[in-house]
Amino acid sequence: MTDIDLPPFWDPESDDVLVCRAVRRQTHDVATFVLTAAQPRRFRYRPGQFMTFTVTIDGVEIHRCYTLSSSPSRPDSLAITVKRVPGGPVSNWLHDHLRPGMEIAALGPTGDFTLDLSHDAAPEKYLFLSAGSGITPVMSMARHLVDTRFDADAVFLHSARSPEDLIFARELAWMAEQAPSLRVRSICERDTPQNRWPGAMGRLDAALLAREVPDLRERRLFVCGPDGYRASARALAEQAGLDMARFHEESFDFGTLATQDPEIPAKIEALDAARHKVSFTRSRREIECGTDTPVLAAARAAGMRLPASCAKGMCGTCKCRLVSGTVEMKHDGGIRQREIDQGMILICCARPTSDLVIER
Repeated sequence: MTDIDLPPFWDPESDDVLVCRAVRRQTHDVATFVLTAAQPRRFRYRPGQFMTFTVTIDGVEIHRCYTLSSSPSRPDSLAITVKRVPGGPVSNWLHDHLRPGMEIAALGPTGDFTLDLSHDAAPEKYLFLSAGSGITPVMSMARHLVDTRFDADAVFLHSARSPEDLIFARELAWMAEQAPSLRVRSICERDTPQNRWPGAMGRLDAALLAREVPDLRERRLFVCGPDGYRASARALAEQAGLDMARFHEESFDFGTLATQDPEIPAKIEALDAARHKVSFTRSRREIECGTDTPVLAAARAAGMRLPASCAKGMCGTCKCRLVSGTVEMKHDGGIRQREIDQGMILICCARPTSDLVIER
């Protein structure tokens, strides 16, 4: 097959629908959804990146981000691996409703938590640390590493509550067999009556890390998991003497940020000289927002709870229609140009330059 025969790459500006091709159960509450484009497309992304998905539940359009568990070295399809979340409308909807043949709207891929391999640079040693469903971006990295750098020296330490919660356990074991330079270790907090765990028990700590990765300071670390896990991993790396320029972590937790209040600038009042009126049509709220303040921050400061995840203009979960007015907006890939042309904005990074009316 020549390049002429290959389909074009997915273009987020014009391609916006993915088709579910398979659903693979990983554990009792985790499933992988394999996706392709509606038209023949290949996917070009960096391992560790995420996409924003849009579903309509009970007439309400909801945006959520999920990191890709697939590898860009297999460019004909994508995969997300999703854990059921108590009260999580989109994750649970995916489990309950998304089936092969169904379409789902998507934007991306994007994100800065990535493993970038330079074929010209000297070989590096890697350490992947993950807990729970935080395994998805580092699994993408490990798959990509094994596919493209067969002899790369990598250690993969994954933590789970119990043996029944281990995600990708069989595939990781297979990968370690195929690439002897990849060493995989799993850590379980506890056994279950049905499944006794023969490996490391408890949580990741200094002793376990020193035993499993005695050359930690020589490695580049990639960490993903709940906030507490990442904070612990960061402290352990510092304690071990790692050059923290070699420490990389997912900077926001998609599973929780959608329900959290993002940080609000402490001195909004002092920063803003000029202020504009912002009206929200659905909630019938009206607030004031300074020209130096993102609309989302001002709304949260006024007590409004609006959906948002990254607050960096990346994920698109705060996308709204601007009914009237003008804004200054510097985003980072969370919205398409044609959506902007149609009057959509990301309120996390839109600052008013006039009074605004927003459909939200």
